[in-house]
Amino acid sequence: MLSGLPGRAQGPSGFAVVDLEATGSSSRRHRVLELAVVLLDRDLEPQGEFSTLVDPQGPVGPTHIHGIEPEDLGGAPRFAGIAGRLLTLLRGRVLVGHNVGCDRAFLAAEYARVGLRLPAVPELCTMRMAADRAGRAVHESRDARGYGLSLTACAAAAGITGWNPHTALGDARTTAELFTHYAPEAPGVAERLAGAEAVRWPEPSGILAAADALWMRRTNDPARRSVPNVRHGSA
Repeated sequence: MLSGLPGRAQGPSGFAVVDLEATGSSSRRHRVLELAVVLLDRDLEPQGEFSTLVDPQGPVGPTHIHGIEPEDLGGAPRFAGIAGRLLTLLRGRVLVGHNVGCDRAFLAAEYARVGLRLPAVPELCTMRMAADRAGRAVHESRDARGYGLSLTACAAAAGITGWNPHTALGDARTTAELFTHYAPEAPGVAERLAGAEAVRWPEPSGILAAADALWMRRTNDPARRSVPNVRHGSA
């Protein structure tokens, strides 16, 4: 449990741990192919998890990395179809990710394509936390014990094993575990929670507000606690 946090707010509050797979490395040129969100409350207790494949409306990119074939996307929603629901999952929460700036850049680009501006929200990066814990800067390739700063290496250093890398839900779950490992000793967490509650989020309008596509999890992910299809599920 985190200590010294401000009182519980009305409405969503806590952390949204995100991960995504994409068709390439550039948020400007490439598209989100799969995304997952793991919700944690202010005391780092799990509240829900959501994942879906996303139709990128083009090539799927490096299948040898993310394992997604074009035929896996039959029935997958486009980003516009999940954009409104995703806003409700992120609203009021601190954005958490492993190299979270990359995840945010892709989300911001996808929202820009559907005519919404993703607000600047407080963030926490487990890669940065791992580097700080090791007493090294993030740009250095290895921490003091010889581990790299990839999610796989950081998870191994924290004793987290038995997960499915390069799947959005597997990576988001592992990032959430890593975050709960680091957060109790990390500085500035309470301030970020307070800042997240104060962010004003856009409201979807028009066609985007009416879109509410079924979320579709990949079938080759051995999920432990997944929600295969989400429309109005609570978190």
